Amino acid sequence: TTERWNMSNISSEELPPMEISLAEWLRGLNPERLQELGIDPGEISESEVYSRLALGEYLHAQYHAIMAGLSAAGIAVREHAHTKIVDMKEEAHGVTLFEDSGAQFTFDQVVVATGHHWPEDDEPERGYYISPWPISKLLPAEGEVFNFPIGTLGASLSAFDVVSSLAYRHGKFVKEGSRLIYHPNPGTEEFRLVMHASDGLLPHLQYGQARPLRAIERYVSEKDLLALRDDEGFLRLETYFDRVCRPVFIEAFKKGGTPDLAAPLADPDFGIVDFAEQMKETHEYADAFEGMRWEMKEAEDSVNHDRPIHWKEALDDLMYTLNFYAEMMPAEDHLTLHAKFMPFLMNVIAALPLPSARVLLALRDAGKLSIVQGRVSVEDASEGATTTKITIDHDGDESETSYRMFINCAGQKPLEVDDYPFPGLCKNDGIRAARTRFKDPAAAASLPDNKKEKLLEENGGVHFAIGGIDIDRGYRVVGVDGQASQRIFDIAFPHTSGERPYSYGLQACNDTARILVAGWIEQLKNAG
Repeated sequence: TTERWNMSNISSEELPPMEISLAEWLRGLNPERLQELGIDPGEISESEVYSRLALGEYLHAQYHAIMAGLSAAGIAVREHAHTKIVDMKEEAHGVTLFEDSGAQFTFDQVVVATGHHWPEDDEPERGYYISPWPISKLLPAEGEVFNFPIGTLGASLSAFDVVSSLAYRHGKFVKEGSRLIYHPNPGTEEFRLVMHASDGLLPHLQYGQARPLRAIERYVSEKDLLALRDDEGFLRLETYFDRVCRPVFIEAFKKGGTPDLAAPLADPDFGIVDFAEQMKETHEYADAFEGMRWEMKEAEDSVNHDRPIHWKEALDDLMYTLNFYAEMMPAEDHLTLHAKFMPFLMNVIAALPLPSARVLLALRDAGKLSIVQGRVSVEDASEGATTTKITIDHDGDESETSYRMFINCAGQKPLEVDDYPFPGLCKNDGIRAARTRFKDPAAAASLPDNKKEKLLEENGGVHFAIGGIDIDRGYRVVGVDGQASQRIFDIAFPHTSGERPYSYGLQACNDTARILVAGWIEQLKNAG
């Protein structure tokens, strides 16, 4: 669904161990294929970032290598590629899957790992696309030119994929000295790209890391983390920040030569929201592109000279740990995390590849790329509409504009129970909405009306629906009765992102699989 101009943001050294590393696999390709992927055979590196297409082909090759290993070990695997499972039903003897062809199969255990799910459809007649994928649907036909402005919702990595794919088809990039310059093609005078972002910010850039692989227990063991829970069993966000994060950040800033950033952390009243605000202020610029240009110097020095940016690496590790214990936080803390901290976190951890940043800056210098701050709402289509109309809310000031092409790049939202792709489980009460209880019921009463719609009364307490479906620690789906299934597991991010709000990336996939399999082994031991 991608192409050579769409960059991944993970290097060989950041990937979980497979049969061989990404860099080693790339070195085994013939020069012609490397050239097609835009890779110089003489410059393949473990720390370099390559296209999504190259990464995808690598993962495909590793999949087949693992399958061959299973076969050699005498383990039979039956694949049903290009097959849609339309429903499933759990019974005492197993779980039956129903194919769209009418075929049925029954298994002892089923793992739902369906990836992205877009419940809405594209509306190409008015130029509105619910996601950028596959990227081919957005590209001009041979000889066609998009000589008009194109908008994206979001300034994320997927938005940059849209930008790069369209830019390469309407001009060319040329390196002049140390700068990348964009030369638009004749007849593209009105072609330009506009990214809409609520905060008007661009993501931070790729940086060097001392330990590229994340680790759940890098800074705190499970035993010590569980000991931080209060007398009601809640892990409070501020407790986690104070007892686990604070000393790590102080040390990281000192190692990075910025003790002035560590100083406020000595104040016990300086909490997690204060920390996010401080770091946003130190990296906030009047012009987001000029800020990126300034940050490029630090990022190039970090990557090219193996100089880690310790606080960013620590931030990633600490939030990665919290992700796997997020269900222990009360509803108040989930709301704070998403409203006050996650936007900052995702902006920092996006780790935009340096080649992508150079493309963006070249387009900016050529007057072909801009960013607009404000929350966007897409209006419903009117009959016969040929454009997409949006409303932009910037601190209460609203404005409207229309695009002949507008692409939603805001990313995957948590799936609601009604949209779960296997209706049989819904009808049989086999799943329920993920929820967490308020520690203080008064906090629920003070919610705005649009949040009160997500309140749930249960077992004498007030709960908040945090998005997605309910799972237990081992990723077993939880039914309406509050009991976890012994047979059905769900690790699809759109389904579980309420309980696991920071499960981004292949490292999280690896740890999720490890946790799931460890649960199976424990289950077998208990049964035996």
